[in-house]
Amino acid sequence: MNAHKAKLRILLAVSMIGIGLLHFFAPEGFVRIVPEWLPAPLVLVLVSGFFEIAGGVGLLVPAVRRAAGLGLIALYLAVFPANIHMAASDVQPPGLHIPEILLWARLPFQALFIVWAWWCSREGATHAKAPDPARN
Repeated sequence: MNAHKAKLRILLAVSMIGIGLLHFFAPEGFVRIVPEWLPAPLVLVLVSGFFEIAGGVGLLVPAVRRAAGLGLIALYLAVFPANIHMAASDVQPPGLHIPEILLWARLPFQALFIVWAWWCSREGATHAKAPDPARN
């Protein structure tokens, strides 16, 4: 496997585990960005944190890596309304002020995370040829 890909997989995994843990240890900022039309914001934050941790750990386990990547992609899509709500309502993280233009500018990065999770959850193509049964 490509060492570069392994490092990027580990970076994504550790990032997801860390962010997922924040959902449990400092949920307030995440609760604030849950759109009002969704029920039980704290429960949703805890559930998404659990799946962020599970996805991050799963990226490190070859047997479940592909499922973890697909799960992270589904998670990124599921939390996108919260990211839109954060930008549209200028919801600020506790103790910080992010210019509104940056809240909007970060939205396209969700696509980058989707591609990253997909790429990191796939094994690289091998250039080895399969044996030719006609040559035996």
